Amino acid sequence: MTSLRAATVADAEALGGLHVDAWDDAYTGLMPQRLLEERRAALPERVEMWREILTARAQAPDAPVVWLAEDASGLVGFASALPARDDDPALPGLELTALYVRARCWGTGLGHRLLEAAVGDRAAYLWVLAGNERATGFYERHGFVLDGAVDDSDDHGRHLRMVRR
Repeated sequence: MTSLRAATVADAEALGGLHVDAWDDAYTGLMPQRLLEERRAALPERVEMWREILTARAQAPDAPVVWLAEDASGLVGFASALPARDDDPALPGLELTALYVRARCWGTGLGHRLLEAAVGDRAAYLWVLAGNERATGFYERHGFVLDGAVDDSDDHGRHLRMVRR
């Protein structure tokens, strides 16, 4: 049984590890392996990043929630949405900033549950790594469409924007 709950500061270490593992699951073969290895080597910094994010959110009662999926083995997924970060008035006001599920949980409906927790039926947009057909298909099944925007500024690869109105 997998349950969903809001992340707390005490989850920072496990969430940092999950984040790195989920990147390996999702992006191996889609981005240079050295980038994945660099992220794994920087795990302490990733944990500290999550500690800072979760501390800030705990101090702001109206802050968006980081949703965690957990089973008997520990954390298996997470999702987060924030007010839009892109400066484009045509976009919805909500950005899905993260949705990751361990590979062993792909196809179980867990991604759908996390998306529902983070976004619900609200209009939103997200950025997806070009070539990540599994993720693109998932988002299309949930009403997102590619809108033609491309971001080449990240050394992780080209990102494509998807929007759900």
